[in-house]
Amino acid sequence: MQIHTPDWVKHAVFYQIFPDRFAKGQQPRKQVLKASWEGWDDVPTLWGYKGGDLWGVIEQLDYLQDLGINAIYFTPIFQSASNHRYHTHDYYQVDPLLGGNTAFAELLEAAHRRDIKVVLDGVFNHASRGFFCFHDILENGPYSPWLNWFRIQDWPLSAYDGDRLANYDCWDNNRALPEFNHDNPEVREYIMEIAEHWLKLGIDGWRLDVPFCVKAPGFWQEFRDRVKAINSEAYIVGEVWGDSREWLDGTQFDGVMNYLFAAPTIAFTAGDRVVMEQVQDRSYQPYPPLFAVEYGNKIQELLELYPWEIQLTQLNLLASHDTARLLTIAGGDRPSVELATLLLLTFPGAPSIYYGDEVGLPGAIDPDSRRGFPLEAQWDREILERHRQLIKLRHTYPALRTGSYQVLFAAGSVYVFARILAAEELLVAVNVGTEAATVSFSTQAKLKSHPSKLLYGSVQAKWSSDHSTQLSLELPARTGCILSSA
Repeated sequence: MQIHTPDWVKHAVFYQIFPDRFAKGQQPRKQVLKASWEGWDDVPTLWGYKGGDLWGVIEQLDYLQDLGINAIYFTPIFQSASNHRYHTHDYYQVDPLLGGNTAFAELLEAAHRRDIKVVLDGVFNHASRGFFCFHDILENGPYSPWLNWFRIQDWPLSAYDGDRLANYDCWDNNRALPEFNHDNPEVREYIMEIAEHWLKLGIDGWRLDVPFCVKAPGFWQEFRDRVKAINSEAYIVGEVWGDSREWLDGTQFDGVMNYLFAAPTIAFTAGDRVVMEQVQDRSYQPYPPLFAVEYGNKIQELLELYPWEIQLTQLNLLASHDTARLLTIAGGDRPSVELATLLLLTFPGAPSIYYGDEVGLPGAIDPDSRRGFPLEAQWDREILERHRQLIKLRHTYPALRTGSYQVLFAAGSVYVFARILAAEELLVAVNVGTEAATVSFSTQAKLKSHPSKLLYGSVQAKWSSDHSTQLSLELPARTGCILSSA
């Protein structure tokens, strides 16, 4: 079967925004609601709101465009009673605290004027106690017409009493998140129509929350068919943390959040600096420090898991709202962030930057990883400049987006690979060690040219005059570089 994935995703650099924490609108507008917010710079709590909204995102689009961002993934924006909005009340209403449907329509138009795509978070496995169907059951008990939208075992419904077991199916045993009965055709159709509605309004795709929890046969196949019927280039990306071959067969998702890239990349670049308690509780398996050959093996295994067309539309990341931030995972070590970011921006698939990571925002596991975006005076300018340089290079050189990936050398602390597209050949090298390293290797049968023009970083590169495929590299400690052939 020929697999088709959205072409634009192969050329995208995503920016993940947690709307309550990115930006507050500063321009005078008619506010739908006003509320008492937590201090923007205060330590975030599980329950508090900081007041970020979509008006604020609109005002920051110039910043994102200047950074080189051309796609935004929003965590949920629909009406809810939680700051993260995974407790959906109304799938047809953008939360009034974010500016409502009016603000979103203006945001979508403003983003598209800048050729920035917008992907929304679809929480379709479960709803909330405030969702109208479940609320009706709370009010009317076994007489509610919506009973078959959920799976209820007993009465009276134990929706709030923490001393009793929940007597209905709920996600992760969280009674605030009643799970839909996806075997009910009415539920299935309701979710399909939500997806279609927002696509018709112009969004560019869906990120699907915990899609592996939806067990109804054919559900995601139908979802894909109906999404692609409206926009064949819409992006469907699933939150699956491990081996995702079950969903990446060309009939369901275009990609997944690629934590299988994040985990070894962090283990390789941060090594023994990794603060293990910041990764132990996450779904991806934390590794002990990896040497280059082990990292290369992990990457090769990953690249062999899925068809190449799928690899090019994976959503690659180093951190998200569900993890600690990379800077904190790495114990505050800036070179770890810069090395990992270099590997992220040169890997096949669409890189995704978690808001604030590009300016060195720290944060332990949530809720701390969901801090307010820092004031400009608090930005780490060096980390920001590295992001700017690498994103610009990715946009400039097609080989970094869709070129083949060839490992050239992996030993000790040094890892070298090439991205190749027709005559365009780029070489990427990193030295994660604490001492300078000199390596020499043959590129025979891998490269046709002699990449020696320095595009990024620091290195001494020398091609052997008597043996044209032999390359020597002198790499400073804890640095990386990119070389091109022209």
